[in-house]
Amino acid sequence: MRTRHFKLIIAYDGTGYGGWQVQPNAVTVQELIEKAMEKVLGSKCRVHGSGRTDAGVHARAQVASVALTTHHSPLTIRRALNANLPGDIRILRVQKVDARFHARFSAKRKEYRYQIDGGAVADPFLRQYAWHHPRPLDVTAMRRAARMLKGRRDFTALAATSDLSPVRTISKLTITQRGNLLTIAVAADGFLYKMVRSIVGALVKVGEGRLTAEQLGALVRGRKRTALVETAPARGLFLWQAWY
Repeated sequence: MRTRHFKLIIAYDGTGYGGWQVQPNAVTVQELIEKAMEKVLGSKCRVHGSGRTDAGVHARAQVASVALTTHHSPLTIRRALNANLPGDIRILRVQKVDARFHARFSAKRKEYRYQIDGGAVADPFLRQYAWHHPRPLDVTAMRRAARMLKGRRDFTALAATSDLSPVRTISKLTITQRGNLLTIAVAADGFLYKMVRSIVGALVKVGEGRLTAEQLGALVRGRKRTALVETAPARGLFLWQAWY
């Protein structure tokens, strides 16, 4: 049998996992998918994801790539993997791709979305999927600050330590409100470690009146992480989509 290359679209509830990437001290999504692959196909393989979501972070459409030596069709692979995965991890689609395709390095743009539950009482059905923030937020001020973050910038001030270049281009940063649910959507050509959760934390601080849009702009231009930037909880974050 010859080796074929596949693209997987994966949805998962990250609540009970140590993130996407295999690690020695926690159960991860990548680990369980690779174990399911080994059980189904009888050999080990490495599954590459488009992004390394942190512990507690979810994915609506994580993209992964894998090389498999199998005669099975994409539909059969999907069915077999789902039969060997827990219910909070689902393979939505499997398709054959060119050998040059790589889920991470071929990605042109990705979008994350963050949910904030602004109800006076936390919605029990959102407790694993939104940050409960009962204090009022000035959404107009948050949107003004968000506009200042769009474009190509050095995002050192809004990320944890990273060996990668801190320059990224944010093409979309929107804030929508439906009832008590506030959704912050961020699309960019790439993301630094904890960048989205730091952006959310900073925007919420603006919404609380503890930071102005101008001060946030000055922080970004200063290119230095400070205690003024707080990281939002992981549970409200979703890897939403990737473009290739």
